[in-house]
Amino acid sequence: MTNERPINFGAGPSALPETVLEEACKGLINFQGTGIGVAEISHRSKEFTSLVASLESNIRTQLDVPPTHKIIFTQGGGTGQFSAVVLNMLARHRLLHPDLSDEQRVMDYVITGSWSKKAEIEAKRLGGASVHIVVDASTKSKDSKSFDAIPAHEDFDFSADPALIYYCENETVDGVQFSNDEQSSASFPFHLLPAGGLWPLVADYSSSFMSRKIPRIADHAVIFAGAQKNIGPAGLTILIVRQDCIVDVDAAAKLGAIPVPITMSYKINADAGSLYNTPSTLSIYIAGLVLERSKQLGGVVYFESLNGRKAQKVYAALREGETKGAYRSKVKEGSGSWMNVVFDVLGDNAESRFLAGAEALGMMALKGHRSVGGIRISLYNAITEEQTDRIVAYLKDFATQNT
Repeated sequence: MTNERPINFGAGPSALPETVLEEACKGLINFQGTGIGVAEISHRSKEFTSLVASLESNIRTQLDVPPTHKIIFTQGGGTGQFSAVVLNMLARHRLLHPDLSDEQRVMDYVITGSWSKKAEIEAKRLGGASVHIVVDASTKSKDSKSFDAIPAHEDFDFSADPALIYYCENETVDGVQFSNDEQSSASFPFHLLPAGGLWPLVADYSSSFMSRKIPRIADHAVIFAGAQKNIGPAGLTILIVRQDCIVDVDAAAKLGAIPVPITMSYKINADAGSLYNTPSTLSIYIAGLVLERSKQLGGVVYFESLNGRKAQKVYAALREGETKGAYRSKVKEGSGSWMNVVFDVLGDNAESRFLAGAEALGMMALKGHRSVGGIRISLYNAITEEQTDRIVAYLKDFATQNT
């Protein structure tokens, strides 16, 4: 092991670019020449409000976010949005259809992994509408409980007029991800969505946000992402919300909708420019540094190319190891995540030896999620191609030496 920093292959909070961390250290002492650290400065100062505007501009420009959508910065992570999307979208539906009973309202959930399953459970807990499972990928797996592939398009069954249609683009626990290629059988089936124009489509992009373009971004009602995967430390949640979904939740409550906590109201946060209450100032600052670096490198176009190469190299090494009997992928080919590669190491005590060997070489946080076990290699934006080559070489060496 050398004196260089270990490589953090963790799934989140995840690696950040070293140059960003170095610059952030300076900002903690003296933010933009104010002599005050970014964690101390007023969130209503001109320096900080300028930072928020710059971060929004970088996201809008790099992702081609249309003017029909607002960008909102909030807190609570993806888990907080499991609740917020239900409450805000049900408020919208109540305003559009005030005479429907709760039993007549429907929320559609696409279940492709652990996080979309948790979101569906929260929707049922909150109530206000029935929950319809569009498809449950676990029922299509060999053991009828694992999430190992994106279901075939013909298995999707959308409701005619749901209050929301929810999906998770990349499942970090299970290593399953929708393809960006709409011709792929593993893509999201936009062509099967109900007719009528403005879809109430909600997407969790937490673990792939800013790693590649978002297909049909303008057709989404809400896109949300926790920052702690690709663009910053934990504490910041980014929302892209179509303006027709930013509604008066209090007016909806008077018609019988579930009251929305004030910090979860999209309208309250949007109207206040994401500064209704004190935001996560340090997280916003570091995210701003990350996206400035991203812009200089070429934005999501650059990272989509880079991340595609990284994933291809790791999956090739994994398949090579499978032929030698060293590894077993947890995900069927074609549905594997670019961000989170998950697999088992075969043999007595082999997983422990794999982890110990990787740690000795400075490669950390490779143990899979506690709910599924195995190994998980997270290849977020901050992981360089050189660092990826190191884990690929280790995968090959371990497979050769242990079979």
